[in-house]
Amino acid sequence: MKALMRPAFTKYILVVLSVLATQFNFAKEKEEKHADDGGIVDSQEEISEYILHHIKDAHDFHLFSYTNGDGERKHIGFPLPVIVYTSEGLRAFMSSEFHHDDSGHHIVEADGVQLVKYHEKIYELNAGAHAVKFDHETHKPTNAASVLDLSITKSVFGILLVGVLMLLAFGGLAKQYKNDQIPTGFARFLEPLVIYVRDEIARPNIGEKKYKRFTGYLLTVFFFIWILNLFGLTPLGFNVTGQIAVTFCLALFTFLITQFSGTKDYWKHIFWMPGVHPVMKVILAPIEVLGMFTKPFALMVRLFANISAGHIVVMSLIAITFTLKASMGIVGSSLISIVLSFFITLIEVLVAFLQAYIFTMLSALFIGLAVEEHEH
Repeated sequence: MKALMRPAFTKYILVVLSVLATQFNFAKEKEEKHADDGGIVDSQEEISEYILHHIKDAHDFHLFSYTNGDGERKHIGFPLPVIVYTSEGLRAFMSSEFHHDDSGHHIVEADGVQLVKYHEKIYELNAGAHAVKFDHETHKPTNAASVLDLSITKSVFGILLVGVLMLLAFGGLAKQYKNDQIPTGFARFLEPLVIYVRDEIARPNIGEKKYKRFTGYLLTVFFFIWILNLFGLTPLGFNVTGQIAVTFCLALFTFLITQFSGTKDYWKHIFWMPGVHPVMKVILAPIEVLGMFTKPFALMVRLFANISAGHIVVMSLIAITFTLKASMGIVGSSLISIVLSFFITLIEVLVAFLQAYIFTMLSALFIGLAVEEHEH
């Protein structure tokens, strides 16, 4: 019994530490941002701005900040490679080279090209410009041009990290299977999950004849989304599956596999449904074609919205500390914030698995409908 309770206890401790670390970072970020105004500002607009900034991608990792004995702000984190294609060609440097100027922008000189980072978007400044300016109506820069950003951002770093971890984990499992060994170590934990995806998702939705052909993709999608969702609950600030570009690509893969694997019966049911009056066939065909695109669109939006909403809810509950401290005091508001954030984070652990399961299940269902052979 003690052996069974130990992993669960460890998981709860990690969740508590994650919540506390996030709340500590929240407070320090706001203190840093408003130090010139004499302390932390409790404005709802500022809190909302910070939450939206938290779920966005970034060009570096910022773990936390502190003030040393000399009153200087020190930032703990690590930079990431910035790779941009400018009018003068390719430029590459570390994000730590960006520095604040007097206007609050992040400026860097890269081999004769002056670049500025504003709200995590990089622009190339025109000759003689020292800060990017925006048109009030169009909100487009008037003295700078956008660059092709190929940087290794937090999301890209997370994708690469999870990819390497999956290669190592499943490579070890495959090696043990190849040698006819009983899985040991971490592979022993992966085996029942692999069997579950195969027997409970792929086989019943795609069919006995063709499920093996698509099981590899379904396993990849399931573990990729699940592990990234779990990373998103750590203080590192990962929010990869909360980026619409990532969920779009995942849904696009499912869409392409579904369409290119479709049988003649699948296409016949879309454009000229058998057993239906010709007039109804003309009416149903556009609806079926529209359904081809609404299915992956639902996959994309569902994953993006649920993961982003989870992060926003947790950060909003942490913000209770700052919005209620005037009436309840910092101790009472912090206690409420920690308790609520703790339980929501526990739910997010379940949601991390659930969203990976739903995406994989629906992908298997769509593929199964496309490869099914009908008997009329």
